[in-house]
Order: sequence, then C-alpha cells, then structure tokens
Amino acid sequence: MEKLLSSWSSAAVSLPENYVFPVHSRPGDTTVPFCKTLPMIDLKAALAYGRHNAIQQVLEACQDFGIFQVINHGVNDDLVIDTMKVVKEFFDMPNEDKVDVYSEDPNNKCRLYTSTYDYENEKTHLWRDNLRHHCYPIHDFIHLWPKKPTRYRDVVMKYSLQVADLSSRILELICDGLGLGPMYFGEGLTGVQLFSANHYPPCPSPDLALGLPKHCDANLITFLQQDDIYGLQLYRNGEWLGIEPIPNAFVVILGHQSQVISNGKLTSPEHRAITNSTYHRTSIVYSINPKPDTLIEPAKVLINDSNPPLYRAYQFKEFFKSYEEKKDYDKGALEDFKIKAS
Repeated sequence: MEKLLSSWSSAAVSLPENYVFPVHSRPGDTTVPFCKTLPMIDLKAALAYGRHNAIQQVLEACQDFGIFQVINHGVNDDLVIDTMKVVKEFFDMPNEDKVDVYSEDPNNKCRLYTSTYDYENEKTHLWRDNLRHHCYPIHDFIHLWPKKPTRYRDVVMKYSLQVADLSSRILELICDGLGLGPMYFGEGLTGVQLFSANHYPPCPSPDLALGLPKHCDANLITFLQQDDIYGLQLYRNGEWLGIEPIPNAFVVILGHQSQVISNGKLTSPEHRAITNSTYHRTSIVYSINPKPDTLIEPAKVLINDSNPPLYRAYQFKEFFKSYEEKKDYDKGALEDFKIKAS
C-alpha cells in the first residue's frame, strides 16, 4: 500500500519525476475560465412543463455538449451529502483499515489502488487514488465493499440505487428524444454499473501533474458528483474550460457508446481532472456500462439512405480492449470502429 498517494504525498516537497506529464499534455496554468454556457437542467422544473420539454432540454445538451449538470434530480440531497462524507471518511482512514480492499489485480470487483489499473507499465502516474467496485445488482457485490467506515455499505447502497434510478430516467429521455423506442437502453447496454471514488491529495506542482488526463469515457453514460473543490475541466472548441462545482448537482457525461448508438447525433466530450496544491479533492463517479458481449452499433431506426451508419457493429469487450491497449483515450478511440468511405 506504500504506492498509494495517501501514504506519502503529504510529505512530498517536490513532484516525483514519474508524475510529471509531457509538455504537450500537462495542464500548465490551471486558471482557465469556467464554462458559462454549460447546460444546467432543473429536472423537476423541466418535467413540470411536460415530458416533451424535458426531452428537448436533455437532447439538446447531449447534442451540443455531451455533458451537462442536473439539479432537482430526485436523488435525496441528504444522501448525496452523506455519501460524499462517508467516501472522505474512507480515504481518511489509516492504511491498516483499508488493506482489505487494496489490490493491484484489475480483475477484482472491489479494489483500492493508485493511478490506473496498469501502474507498473504506465509511463506517467496519475495524481489520484481510486476506490472502485461493482454495484449492480447490489446484492451480488455488496459483501465485497469496504467494511469500514461501518456505515459505508448502507449509505453507498442507498446512493447507488437512487443514482441508478436517475440514470434510467435520463436514458429514457434520451431514448425518447432520438426516437429509439421504449426500453432501448435495456440490460445489455446498462448491465455493468460501477461506483468509483477519486481522491486527489494536494499536489506540490499542479502545473505538471494530472488527476486524470484528457479522455472521453468508454462507457454509455456517467453521473459524476463533485465536492466543493474545483478540478473538472472540459475541452471544447480547442480550449479548456472549468466546470464549476454546484452543491448536490450531478455532472452527466456521455460516453463513446452513446455516440455510436446515436450514429454521431450525440457527442462524447473530452475532459480531464486537474490537481491543486492546497486542498484534498474528492469526486464520485457512477458509471453505466454495457455487458462485455453486448453488440454495439448505430440504432437501426436512425439509419437510412441519407443517414448511413458511421460505425461498424462490435461487441463492447472488443472496444474496451482496444481502448485500454492503444491507450488512445479521447476521440481517436473510435477511429478503428468507423466505417471508412469507399
């Protein structure tokens, strides 16, 4: 466990060389402007004006940005706050209380680790520790989750169930907006759900390090909860823009599979996590993923003579293998799956 940042970073006076990113990808001056045009959807208010209104708001956000913030979303505010608290309590515990879930085996269904799954082979380490575990169906995995803090399992179970319900509601709005028919995003496309908590300790050189590099999500859709410390950035129109933390909001981020299924009507945005030199930052990610054998392809209802398929059909495990082996985590991850013009 000595690799964990929480084990040694507080004593670091300078940034170790193996955490220094190449010049072209390091953040440099991290004081970028906030994105003032990022869509903000009040889901309760949108639905109050009719389902069609909510569909249009969500669809436009997914088409124009691929990322938006949602408030009044139906996940209990006290639960949102308490889940962030219990996650921070977990990371604040001494190593001996976390040793049961620490693992360097990426196949473990619940594991605490540092940087990425491939720590030993990566050229540059990420300035983050991560706790990640499967959470669907809950009762298949909850026995693997951290035993401490003692309330962790109860709180995170309630949170996971409510965020999963929110994800179903958002996906149905997207489904209706695209005209895919009811329940298009069924078990095959949403059957692997992950709870992930990122811990970013204060960093001695935030201009040289990254918590997460520029990437697009490989999944279907992500629901991200920030704490009150800023650190999430969006790459849009050739520049980096900050995403302001909003209490109890979720940042909804479309993954590559949404872009493929929509035949390019929806976009998967490039984003990253920066560090800071003063504060611990924590984020919680609820990730909706297809099952490995699920066939991913542009929805047939969207395909016609004037709108031919842009992507070939593939199993999700083929895409994910390519995504991890090539380590091309942004827009280039889809290149091998595009249908080339003849």
